[in-house]
Amino acid sequence: MFFILFVMHNPELLDPLLEAWEAAGVQRATVMLSTGMRRLRLKGGLRDDIPLMPSLEDFYELSQTFSRTVFTTAEDESMIDNILEATQRVVGDLRDHETGVLLVLPVVKAYGLEKRENR
Repeated sequence: MFFILFVMHNPELLDPLLEAWEAAGVQRATVMLSTGMRRLRLKGGLRDDIPLMPSLEDFYELSQTFSRTVFTTAEDESMIDNILEATQRVVGDLRDHETGVLLVLPVVKAYGLEKRENR
């Protein structure tokens, strides 16, 4: 089993990415807002100046400055290949600037992935 972590730089591509991952065989994935050190230093990715009474626009602007980190598991290397291909179809070649970073790590043990029926 493998752990796949993808940090996607363009949050507007999240829905197409999840659709492509589903077509590649991903059944479950977790999505988190994230930002990198470079973005923090250059653009102030984490804001501490949100007004006491924020508007919806304040939150929208904040969410657009964040990357999306998506992670899932894959049973075998063929699924990894499918996920990589699907990812690059959506965001472009990962060697290009501002596309993202995809990591694949071996999983030694996993707990809680398989759930039993409610009694």
